Amino acid sequence: MQTGIIYALLAYIIWGLLPLYIKSLHGIAPMEILLHRMVWSLVFLGLVLTWRRHWGWLRGVGSNPRLLAGFAASALLLSGNWFLYIWSVSNGRVVDASLGYFINPLFNVLLGVLFLHERLRPGQWASIALAAAGVIWLTVAAGQLPWIALALAGTFGGYGLLRKTATLGALEGLSLETMLLFPLAASALVYLFATGQADFSRASGGVQVLALLAGPVTAVPLLLFAAGARRLPLSLLGLLQYTGPTLQLLLGVWLWNEPFPASKQAGFALIWLSLAIYAMEGIWAGRRRAGAVLQR
Repeated sequence: MQTGIIYALLAYIIWGLLPLYIKSLHGIAPMEILLHRMVWSLVFLGLVLTWRRHWGWLRGVGSNPRLLAGFAASALLLSGNWFLYIWSVSNGRVVDASLGYFINPLFNVLLGVLFLHERLRPGQWASIALAAAGVIWLTVAAGQLPWIALALAGTFGGYGLLRKTATLGALEGLSLETMLLFPLAASALVYLFATGQADFSRASGGVQVLALLAGPVTAVPLLLFAAGARRLPLSLLGLLQYTGPTLQLLLGVWLWNEPFPASKQAGFALIWLSLAIYAMEGIWAGRRRAGAVLQR
């Protein structure tokens, strides 16, 4: 379990510090950063698959149209989530982006009810109601929906739903998604370079090197997360996942001085309270199930 905690924490810390990486790619437009992320992720994952001699899973993929369609949909959701996150960080909206990943666990629960017909306990319904109240408060206080947070939670929640019902593991699934995205991304990059519109060619050498590291920056935390998830109970993994958005929030407020007025703090507080209720209710329910099993 200690090894699993280390793996999971490293994954969440890398995700939490991701705004530092995106901010360092100054001068490169968000869409071009996304294209580099798609291309170099596949290159890195290809190296990992080659090192592990793990290409056999591809044999049955081409003859399974349903599998390909499902991963094409998840690839579109993932790329949409990536682009919106990159755009948010590049435009000084790190705090709003962090809210999306605070909301995301509860959004996943709601998707489970709607699409997987999962049943919620009263405590879980209470946490979702509190989170909804937080979103409503933020909407009233700002005069508009927190669309960045909701879009990030929605795209990543939908992605998680599709991956939950898929048959491929984390490494294989991300590899297939990047394979499906690669032709479009590579063609777009070739066009940008050919027409002289690529920001990459005008960037400094250091920024160019960082852009080429988009592959490991994308894939390494996912592989660490997968390794941690196999070793940890879901309840503990759920608590650790708030490390990422917490780091993002701290970076936005303390490092980049993004506005975080009392009205926004109140909305965040309601959502944090809902997450605390959700986490404690999950721990209580797990202990209750364990006690019932011991009594049998």
